[in-house]
Amino acid sequence: MEVRLDPYACVLTATPRLYILGRMVSILSHTAAVACERIAFVAADGTSLVGERWGDASAPAVLFAHGFGQTRQAWAGAAQALAESGWQAITFDARGHGESDRVPAGAYHLDQFIADLDGLARSLPQPPVLVGASMGGLLGITVAGASGHPPLRALVLVDITPRWELAGVERILAFMRAFPDGFASYEAAADAIAAYLPQRRERKSASQLAPLLRLGDDGRLRWHWDPALLDVVAAEGASRQPQLLEAARRIAVPTLLISGGSSDVVSAATVNEFLSLVPHARHIAIARATHMVAGDANDAFSRAILDFLATLPTGAAAPARSLP
Repeated sequence: MEVRLDPYACVLTATPRLYILGRMVSILSHTAAVACERIAFVAADGTSLVGERWGDASAPAVLFAHGFGQTRQAWAGAAQALAESGWQAITFDARGHGESDRVPAGAYHLDQFIADLDGLARSLPQPPVLVGASMGGLLGITVAGASGHPPLRALVLVDITPRWELAGVERILAFMRAFPDGFASYEAAADAIAAYLPQRRERKSASQLAPLLRLGDDGRLRWHWDPALLDVVAAEGASRQPQLLEAARRIAVPTLLISGGSSDVVSAATVNEFLSLVPHARHIAIARATHMVAGDANDAFSRAILDFLATLPTGAAAPARSLP
């Protein structure tokens, strides 16, 4: 998998205060404690996946895989926290999402996403720890549970299990399908998100929404993801549940499941089933967080990951630093 670098990307794509659409920021005024660079991963079929590397490229890597309908921006807070603690954090937009390429004619299949994640992990000098949320977690289960030598050092699943609560997933898909004609303004999009995520106190600003929306020729703003993803990937995900359960049984790497205490996608029943399939796995529930754990409680989420990373075997040298 080919990798291309752009050391100036953080001005455009780091945490919300750095969005150039919100304010003009010189790279010389970027005061973040960690380096960040844009990376383009070229998949085996030629699809370009846009990502970012936070921290020292020689440090042990944590690879983040976002959920269906999200972008790499979902990980900005956690990626910076891990990089500040001495880890290398790599985030990327899945195909059909954010700045990554869309598949011609909408010909998406889950095998493409699995191959992307596997290839990206194998492109790194040492096996990374994978942090996968929702769809990204399901891909992680598949890669970690593959026969042979999975390219992962450890696995962190974020509010996802091989069997999920259908009502919660249907709620997510209903929101993704709800605005096919897009929005007249960023304000209208912010209204939609506020209604969907009432637990969030902070309202999305135009600069925060800019990476999540695309301006169409008709002047309307539409979500960044390819609409063709909805029917294809959602249907394939449900049909693959037996394979996911079997893959989970084969996971041998250290594993942590982080769930939202108020999630409607995982439940006590699905968590207990997962722990029976992966008996060495640990589980942490973050109180008052929903399915969107990282966005709802990023500090607690980042701390849970760092605490887990500190327990890993030191075969690949882990950094000594941690959050203060």
